[in-house]
Amino acid sequence: MKLKNLSFAFTTVLLLGAAAVIGGCATTGIDRSVKTTNSIQEVDGEIRKMMVQIDATGATLDALVRAEKPDLKKSFDAYSDSVEKLDNEGKRTLKRIDEMKQNSKEYFAEWEKQGDTFTNPQIRELSEERRSRLAGIYAQVPASAIGVKGAYIAYLTDLKEIQMFLSNDLTPSGVSAIEPVANKTVQDRETLKASLVPVIAALDDIKVELYSGKK
Repeated sequence: MKLKNLSFAFTTVLLLGAAAVIGGCATTGIDRSVKTTNSIQEVDGEIRKMMVQIDATGATLDALVRAEKPDLKKSFDAYSDSVEKLDNEGKRTLKRIDEMKQNSKEYFAEWEKQGDTFTNPQIRELSEERRSRLAGIYAQVPASAIGVKGAYIAYLTDLKEIQMFLSNDLTPSGVSAIEPVANKTVQDRETLKASLVPVIAALDDIKVELYSGKK
């Protein structure tokens, strides 16, 4: 069997092993594989929900400060609810990214230890090749997420301070006074969304590597 074909077979065995865990038959290595794969899916799902909520929150702020003769109380309540949802989504996303980083670290460390136990040199070489390749791809996710936390905190802080300001001065004059700050958050919103794009791309690279079957 050529190394290329053996590589695909090795990945297939890895994924079948993950399915076996779900069915109730598990080993330490497979448990870590499933845990790491699940964390990838969780990060991907949370980031995509966060992107939707970023836009939804921006829309409620626009409706509050720019609409003609808005119902200020109704618009403010909708904005406040949206800020809270974004706060929760952001916390979950950052938590999932941290969990994925830790799960991946444990997974590949264990894989490296187990790879040293192979007596067949071809399998040992293949194990190291796959481990090294996947570890590098997985590492792109936390690396690409470095700017996310700062952008998220900057955006959310302004949103909450706008909320606090208007809670004390929910009047047409108060809304007019805070509008320049609200306008500035548009750029902060785009910065936050842009910081998430490389993370989504890195997650897509992992999915292609695991499931495309192409070498």
